[in-house]
Amino acid sequence: MKVVGNAIVKVVGYIGRDGLANVPGDVARLERLGYDVLTTSELANEATMRWTLAAHSSTRAEVSTSVMIAFARSPFVTAQMAWELQQLTGGRVSVGLGTQVKGHNERRFSTGEWVPPAPRMEEYVRAMRAAWRTFQTGRLEPFEGKHYRFTLCPPAFNPGPIDFPAPKVFIAAVGPAMTRVAGRVADGLLPHAFTTPEYVRAVTIPNLAKGAEQAGRDVTEIEVAAGGMVALAGSEAYLEKELLALRERIAFYGSTRTYASVFETHGLEDLGAELHRLSIKNRWSEMADAISLDVVRLFVTAGTWDSLLGEIERRLGYASRVSVPDEAARPEDGEQLAELVARVKGI
Repeated sequence: MKVVGNAIVKVVGYIGRDGLANVPGDVARLERLGYDVLTTSELANEATMRWTLAAHSSTRAEVSTSVMIAFARSPFVTAQMAWELQQLTGGRVSVGLGTQVKGHNERRFSTGEWVPPAPRMEEYVRAMRAAWRTFQTGRLEPFEGKHYRFTLCPPAFNPGPIDFPAPKVFIAAVGPAMTRVAGRVADGLLPHAFTTPEYVRAVTIPNLAKGAEQAGRDVTEIEVAAGGMVALAGSEAYLEKELLALRERIAFYGSTRTYASVFETHGLEDLGAELHRLSIKNRWSEMADAISLDVVRLFVTAGTWDSLLGEIERRLGYASRVSVPDEAARPEDGEQLAELVARVKGI
């Protein structure tokens, strides 16, 4: 049963894997196949350029980030970008925000001294919303918090009202505190790729509901994306190869102590400790070997053209947004992929 009240699942596709020049083509192809949400991440590449290109190229799908790193950017700058893209697309933009972990914030993004991320993220979203109210009404709607302030916006720096509601805000969360923040201030929750259906049901959903209750909100109004990973292959033999290829990704995430609670849900604390030990010794090549196929199956919703729909129904029934991978599909699989996307929407 879905947490949200949506009768139809939105199908999510990813854009921009192969460079900026390919974004318009990615958008056209995924829209043609019936995808509802087009999103880009921030790993080796910066997210907002792909977000902007996709917004300009799209004709009907929602365009989002999943995720852009919040603390590397001013909430006012993020609010400005999203506001203009919302007007450009006719109200089809959403903002997916994530925090990243302490080491990356301090040593890669240079965001200053690390502070507890959940309270800071809550202020970030509240500051963005204050800016959006100011843009729409022309009257300063100030926000003052411990980490962010928005108390100045002369008319020369106010882009003015738009003809559509403010963009939706999604927050990526693993731990209980950030999940409660999403329940209080976000329109949607983005569970991490390093999660399992068991963890979502035992930890994520109860904390999302608690946060919503704290804010006097109905949790069914908050969209929840499917967590974990999804793998699609043409046969069981190729599917096993896809699963084995994901060991490296699971090992990388599993080595991060911030995500240890997911392993703990499955009694795999020792595995998490071993992965962390290998990572701090820079023995990255050995980490994937520590991940068994059984562990991979905890994190990955996997199936063939015939079986993936059933696996999505069985494992991801809590979600209103589900990713259907398209990168493994050949051009001649287009009709089959479009049919699968349509069937997932009807779950």
